[in-house]
This record gives sequence, C-alpha cells and structure tokens, in this order.
Amino acid sequence: MIDLHFAPDVQAAKDAGRAIVALESTIITHGMPYPQNVETARLVEQDIRDGGATPATIAVINGALHIGLTDPQLDALGQAKNVAKLSRADIAACIATGGTGATTVAATMIAAHLAGIHVFATGGIGGVHKGAETTFDISADLHELAQTPVTVVAAGAKAILDLEKTYEVLETLGVPVIAYGQDTLPAFWSSTSPLPAPLRMDSADDIARAHKMRAAMGLPGGQLIANPIPQDAQIPADTLAPIIAQALGEADAQGIAAKAVTPFLLGRIFELTDGASLTANIALVRNNARLSAQIACSLAG
Repeated sequence: MIDLHFAPDVQAAKDAGRAIVALESTIITHGMPYPQNVETARLVEQDIRDGGATPATIAVINGALHIGLTDPQLDALGQAKNVAKLSRADIAACIATGGTGATTVAATMIAAHLAGIHVFATGGIGGVHKGAETTFDISADLHELAQTPVTVVAAGAKAILDLEKTYEVLETLGVPVIAYGQDTLPAFWSSTSPLPAPLRMDSADDIARAHKMRAAMGLPGGQLIANPIPQDAQIPADTLAPIIAQALGEADAQGIAAKAVTPFLLGRIFELTDGASLTANIALVRNNARLSAQIACSLAG
C-alpha cells in the first residue's frame, strides 16, 4: 500500500471523522503566476474552513503523495519550476521515481479515494476537445469519473471544450451529471448554457444522499456536480465565443497538442479578456469550494 503523507490538520480531521474536501494542485502550478496562485489557493482553503470542513490540497513532492500541504509546502510548490502535470497515466511513475508533480482532476480523484476523502472541489473538468474526432484528444477526467467514487464539484466542463460531446461521453459512461440549483448546465465562465441538465439538485444534503446511495448500490464511479459561477462574476457566452475560437485557431496554427493545449488556451484567453477570465476563474473555484464544504459536512454528519 502506498504511503500517504497527511498534513497535520488533515490527519486530525480524518482521525475525528470530520469533513474533508480535496483540492487539486495544477491550479497552483499551471493556472496562474506566483504569488497570485498561492494567494488564491489559500483563499479557497479558507472558504472550505469557513464552511466547517478541512481542505486537503493534493500534490506529489519529491516522490511523496501529500494529502494536504503545509504553508511552507504550498508556497514552495507555487514557486517551483518544471513541475509535472499528473493524471492517471503518470502519477505512479512520478511517485516511483521521486518526482514532483501537480495533480489534475483525475489524479486528485485517485489520491482522494486512496485517502478516504469523498468530495473534491475544482474549477472545471477536462473533457472532449474540439476536433477530437480527428485528434482523439479526450481528457482522462471523464473515465476517472466513471470509475472512482468521488463527488466532484466543478463549474461544469471547461468552456474551451466541445461541451456537447463531453456530456455525451459522460452519459455513455454512466456518470451522474447534476446541475446545482438550475435546469441547464453551466459553461464554466458562464452560468448557463443551451444544454439541459440531466439531473438537478437544490441542496447539499440531496447530493450527499445520492453519493451514499451509489455506494450502497455498489455502483462504480463518482458524481459531477455542475455548480454555476455566480452571475455577478460570469462572462457571457456570446462574449467568450469569438475569443475561444481565436485561441483555438492559434493553438492549431502553432501545433500545440496533448497536455500543453489547456494551459495555452487558458493563457491566451486571459490575455484576450484583459484578465477577466482569471477573475471569473477565481470566483467559480471559490464558489465550488463553498458548496463542496457543505456536501462534505453533510456526508460526515
């Protein structure tokens, strides 16, 4: 069995049976520059504490899988260079070779499940990239949701993706996609989309009950909770559409592929929106953290 390195506050919460919420670390290493990345990570962690749960930011540091980071570790990770971006395919290799890596949605789900954590807050999941019918560029996040029993709270799939195909794959894989408080699916930076929600729930308690029922029925996989960005922080979809199209065209022209696609697109969209996309991203991550804390507390209670 792998040796998990629990931060002291996470270990204390685990021992006491208190609510814990997992957090990914790619948002720190690949999402924004230092020191804003660390400042944002601490805000998100505090949102979870304010909601009565304990945050557990997950990362691999020098070959050790950390469930929760101390302040010095978080600060060091925020300034580290050449940090690997870990998913299901490479997290084990990184640990085995003593490497340092930040966890994506898929890798965070794996680590959370190993640690006995049932709820994970993120920004948006990966999915089917535009043009995937020729590139076959589909995120491992989708298959992870189908097999690892963690409830993932996100603002839907990232808006740079082919949203219709992403949700079609999730339906095929049997992943419950639950919109929180509305009948349409959110579109990451935008609170709504033309896509109807397969399921709707209006309370954290209902979401927690659904998580428990899946476990009781022996159903594999987790749940995706599509939590819309607050309306006062959103960017309208019609504003974003031409910007996303421009960024996608530039990525294609420069031959950017595989794991480099998403960071490139998010970076270009940040530039093309004069930073508005990052402001919205921080707002939606914090919103997801608050809902995750409620769900985790309901499960623990």
